[in-house]
Amino acid sequence: MDAQLKKGILELCLLQCLSGEPLYGYDIIQTMHAYFPDVTESTFYAVLRRLDKEKLAETFRGEVSNGPARKYYRLTDAGRKRLKSMRSDWSELQRIVRELGIADTQA
Repeated sequence: MDAQLKKGILELCLLQCLSGEPLYGYDIIQTMHAYFPDVTESTFYAVLRRLDKEKLAETFRGEVSNGPARKYYRLTDAGRKRLKSMRSDWSELQRIVRELGIADTQA
């Protein structure tokens, strides 16, 4: 998959993944690896750090249980707005692809 295309899709998927309850970083990576097995952990963490830096997600330390405190991620209000916008963009892109007949072609 093209790197630029994948970058946008990874952001959308990570925002969606974070749209529910707060998640531990490792759990996010394991979930995402099931769908993107060729993407490295460092790539996922880089996107998560960027989401945090852009105030779309925030991190916090969970309660300590027999080890170091875990770093959790959750969406901010700005992140929820970005997710809503990206979902809308995705729906529009799907419509365009269907209308052009791209989605109906076999590779």
